[in-house]
Amino acid sequence: MEIFVEVMGGDLQAALDTVAAAGGGTVFLRPGRHHAGPIRLSDNVTLHIEENAVLAFAPDYKQYGSNTVSVLAEASNRAYIVAQNARNIALVGKGTIDGGGDAFHTGFDASVGTFTPFAERPRVLVLEDCQDIRLEDVQITDSPMWTIHLVRCRNIAVHGVRVSNNRQLPNTDGIVIDSCSDVTITGAVIRTADDGICLKTSFSEKEIGRCERITVSDSVIESKSCALKIGTESFGDITEVSFLRCRIENSNRGLGIFSRDGGKVENVVFRDIEVDCSETPDGFWGSGEPFTITKLTRRPERPAGTVCKVLVENISGRCQGAVNLFAEEPGGIDNVVLRASTLRMEEGPLGTARQYDLRPTNADLAPPKGTEGRGNAWVRAEDGNIVGLFAYPGGLPGVFAQNVTGLEIENVTIDRPRPLPAGWNSATITLVP
Repeated sequence: MEIFVEVMGGDLQAALDTVAAAGGGTVFLRPGRHHAGPIRLSDNVTLHIEENAVLAFAPDYKQYGSNTVSVLAEASNRAYIVAQNARNIALVGKGTIDGGGDAFHTGFDASVGTFTPFAERPRVLVLEDCQDIRLEDVQITDSPMWTIHLVRCRNIAVHGVRVSNNRQLPNTDGIVIDSCSDVTITGAVIRTADDGICLKTSFSEKEIGRCERITVSDSVIESKSCALKIGTESFGDITEVSFLRCRIENSNRGLGIFSRDGGKVENVVFRDIEVDCSETPDGFWGSGEPFTITKLTRRPERPAGTVCKVLVENISGRCQGAVNLFAEEPGGIDNVVLRASTLRMEEGPLGTARQYDLRPTNADLAPPKGTEGRGNAWVRAEDGNIVGLFAYPGGLPGVFAQNVTGLEIENVTIDRPRPLPAGWNSATITLVP
């Protein structure tokens, strides 16, 4: 069944419900600007947003009470578009979804370089406990919060999706793959202030899941957090992950694994990736790092899981920060191979890369009383310094590794300035047992 929704007088949800009641089909959103409230997708339904069609949502969090989801993101549990326990659903077409994110912040905080977001912000698209999903070609702009969030889903194909968000609005992740299996993402173009493509295993009222058999390839990412990331929410295991043939542009961190919540991360490959990583103000996590692994317990009742069997191969480009590998205890990070890579390391304009960043810490979950900051972002201690930032021992190196066992560095070149800038370590590689 096919239904065409025109700009004037078209009821998108009614059209979707009609197609679902008929056993499935496609709803075409015709060119023009369409205004909508909460949208829900059902079995065997495709929403096709045609080229030059724009789907814009009412910028009022309260309107989306019917679209609550199981995973809390900051203080938010709602989304513009939701599907739950659905099969064979698709969001396709060359049109645009306008997230209206500018309505969900209180203004710009120059001290940390970000806008201050509302606590309650809707995500654009959340699919929970669904299978056989296709997302293709759609462009999403100006998301208030995480843009695409896929939770406990399987058999997902994402191709050609484009995300363009405010580069200074925190927690506007591009695509979040959360406790999902059998996922392929190809040809995505994501430009956002927060993580580009991020794998998680979040906590919710449902059981803790696994994230496995995930492949991301041939995509372009711009991120002011971490472009291609695993964690930080890592309650369940994450395994069999490949990031291949991607290009990272004008980003903060390039590649990252962050273990915090008890799940193990293993069998991960980053291969054939170009990076371009620059320093950022302290309000953003990390600063100019091409590759980072940190293993740090932030909940005493859930010790962070180990990170092991990681291959980083044929990485090239420029950076202003170091390769940073940090575990709290020996063996927390094990069997990491850095191979056949060439990086040009430059001095940044801010000096923020001279510290390694262990956020999020326990302090970021809930800032202690009397401190300045924002939960899950940054906390400024009484001495004025941000909690979780530490000076590299001896100055900024090219590679820093603490408590890493089984580390192999093969045919890796890091081209550093000569003479070295002030505050840089004379050793390219610093290993702390």
